[in-house]
Amino acid sequence: MFTGIVETTGKVVKIEKERGNIHFTIETPIASELKIDQSVSHDGVCLTTVHVDKDKKQYTLTAIQETLDKTNMRTWEVGYEVNLERCMRADDRLDGHIVQGHVDQTAICTKVEELDGSWKFYFEYDPGPKNITVEKGSISVNGVSLTVVDSEPNMFSVAIIPYTYDVTNFRHFRPGSVVNLEFDVIGKYVARLLELHFKAQQGE
Repeated sequence: MFTGIVETTGKVVKIEKERGNIHFTIETPIASELKIDQSVSHDGVCLTTVHVDKDKKQYTLTAIQETLDKTNMRTWEVGYEVNLERCMRADDRLDGHIVQGHVDQTAICTKVEELDGSWKFYFEYDPGPKNITVEKGSISVNGVSLTVVDSEPNMFSVAIIPYTYDVTNFRHFRPGSVVNLEFDVIGKYVARLLELHFKAQQGE
């Protein structure tokens, strides 16, 4: 489990394809603190560390086809900057919101507004009965815990402060950028329970 508070970023330095899988090697200062079989959030995708080279400050992860199909990892290239967060410790404060690292779908950045000291990002996504946003609700974008500003059935916006802009890959987003979305897990369970309730009412 994660909090959506990005620790640092890493850079993709190597990509190797093996049958239906892709191995990504990431270079980052926290690599020396990682160990094999550790869970790390990569742009909001929970993946397992399979190799660590502490001298080079690099580690490797493997993405299977299911992950590639559902996330923006299929667009990663050497040099891509990725948001990183290690899993939450049991004695940590939950500064963001509950983020599982299970990406629901991708979205497209449609507009970036530069405001007076902050930025507003707009995203469009394929709507579904479980994938919804609400104003002032929580959303994870590339693993970053954020508060929804505007909310429509297939669109939402978020406001980014300078600190978040500087320490995450939000500063690289442009119209057309593909990002990972994880909708609020509590909202998803409520939507599912309501769906089951209505089906029961209709005798399905």
